[in-house]
Amino acid sequence: MARAQVNGIELEYQTWGDEGGRALVMIGGLGSQIITWPEALIETLADDGFFVIAYDNRDVGLSTKFEDWGPADIKTAFKQARAKEKVDAPYTLEDMADDTAALLDHLG
Repeated sequence: MARAQVNGIELEYQTWGDEGGRALVMIGGLGSQIITWPEALIETLADDGFFVIAYDNRDVGLSTKFEDWGPADIKTAFKQARAKEKVDAPYTLEDMADDTAALLDHLG
């Protein structure tokens, strides 16, 4: 695995397949690590010509942690979001989308 410095954080990532193939980014759900992806799925995608990229999101696996905030209060965050209130969090979904774009830039 490798690390990329993007958006002021470090993302742990791994790639499979030919770098010249079409990029396919595997983005895990809440708390999913790179190791969650089934090896057979990754190998099949790479064998089909994709350049497969998977990474640990912020606060997951070996990527940057925001431990000063303590454990996430998911229930409260969803309640605030449903009420269209500002969710008190160290980063937003938009930040995480920017992480993906920055990782792709990093990989060229």
